[in-house]
Amino acid sequence: MNGYRVLSKPRNSLTNIIHRFTDSKATTNTRNAKKATKVQTAKPTTKNATVAKRDAKESKPSKPAEVPAKKISQIEAAIVVLSKSKDAMNCKAMVEAMQVAGLWSTPKGATPDATLYASILREINAKGKDARFRKTERGHFTLASRK
Repeated sequence: MNGYRVLSKPRNSLTNIIHRFTDSKATTNTRNAKKATKVQTAKPTTKNATVAKRDAKESKPSKPAEVPAKKISQIEAAIVVLSKSKDAMNCKAMVEAMQVAGLWSTPKGATPDATLYASILREINAKGKDARFRKTERGHFTLASRK
């Protein structure tokens, strides 16, 4: 009923305001008491419980540090493939050679050859003469170290 107290007798408006104010204060105090109870139960009851948890974490045997084999990027794999080939290659052939050699595999990409093409062109445009690749003809690349 909209939070109003039902009265048996009609009262004047000032009395109604006072009763509404005191009722809302009582409700607020009840809510705060419930929150305080929840907060108190969430805390550990003693310091010993906290110390015991910390000691349990510290006593776990540490795992030996394993260094995972580092995967090479697509463009680095393209450098390896081009260094093994005699001629310039297009990107589709480079991607197939990478996958056959096990150097790199696509992580669900639909067009890895287009991605490789874009990254090679981006490197050529950004680095200019210092780029690792050289474009020999349309769609074909070779290593810049080869003459």
